[in-house]
Amino acid sequence: MRRHLVNLAVPALLAAACLAGPAGAAQPTALGINRAALPDTVRDWPGFTARVWRDGRVFISGQPDSLALVNANAHGVACVVNLRTPAETSDRKRVPFDEAALAASLGLEYVNLPMGDDAHPYTTAAVDSLATILARQDGNVLLHCTVGWRATHMWVAYLVRHQGWTFDDALQRGEHVALTESPFSGLLGQPVRLELGE
Repeated sequence: MRRHLVNLAVPALLAAACLAGPAGAAQPTALGINRAALPDTVRDWPGFTARVWRDGRVFISGQPDSLALVNANAHGVACVVNLRTPAETSDRKRVPFDEAALAASLGLEYVNLPMGDDAHPYTTAAVDSLATILARQDGNVLLHCTVGWRATHMWVAYLVRHQGWTFDDALQRGEHVALTESPFSGLLGQPVRLELGE
């Protein structure tokens, strides 16, 4: 699949705003990413109905069920970052347990970093918050949303904004995980139109 990045702003501005990251941003600890290999699909994690991908010490997924959280320690997870909005996480038909309470009972740090509705737009501040979480966490981190799309966008934006990756290199990883078109303009703070195609 060919990737096309159409920058609607001046290229130098995109490079300065996206690649450098914010001034004074916390530098994360080593993430254990193998740049020569794409993220792995995790096949041995009971409690997930959708796929889970691992990129270094970050797992990217859709909504875990309670069994998946119980099994998080077996994968070295110390922190769960949930990108779902409050309306989503409180809907007991869709998430039939209190994820924050269960995570706390298992000794996991739990962070709700909601994105995806009018009250919680896609922003560079959200990416910077993820960077802060990764910087203070030495253990593995489970980054999730509903099906993995928002989590993948966030991961790609993080690699660009805080790890100095080119957009194309980070995008290649995202395409391997669960990438769809949408929120990069907000996450990277510059107008960007992504055209996925042949």
